[in-house]
Amino acid sequence: MNKIFISLLFWAVSLSVLAAEGFSSLEEQMTGKEFNGAGLEKLTPQELGELNAWIRKHSLATLATTTTTTKAAPVTAAAEKDNRGRKGDDDRSTITSKLDGKFTGWDGQTVFKLENGMIWAQKGKKKFHSEEISNPVVIIESGMFGVWNLRIEGIDEEVRVVRIQ
Repeated sequence: MNKIFISLLFWAVSLSVLAAEGFSSLEEQMTGKEFNGAGLEKLTPQELGELNAWIRKHSLATLATTTTTTKAAPVTAAAEKDNRGRKGDDDRSTITSKLDGKFTGWDGQTVFKLENGMIWAQKGKKKFHSEEISNPVVIIESGMFGVWNLRIEGIDEEVRVVRIQ
């Protein structure tokens, strides 16, 4: 019984840490039917925590190499020094730049490369589609609890984002 309690405690702490870092675990992303259909209910809390950690690690690596644009944005010296959106930075002022390339919306895994060299990744699974726009103005504003929201000038939709570069 103690082993089960310790495992559940470990699992709960692991989920809290992952949630605090902005990661949405398998349990949060999947319905109960999907979770059970994939056989994940058979995993121990420790095994499930390891699987979520692996997915998180590899998802961030994928986000860093995925692109929504036709060319790579050069990382400018100004972008390297501008820490807005990075963990530990208190500057919550609005960021305005242009998307480097074409915009057609977001799909739950969209990465936004800006002309100023910043790279932001969509957080969450929200989807939105629009007509293609070349190099639109992007506005990224700070929200509550450390959240950042991105919107395209002239479009009344916004998406939660996290800075990855």
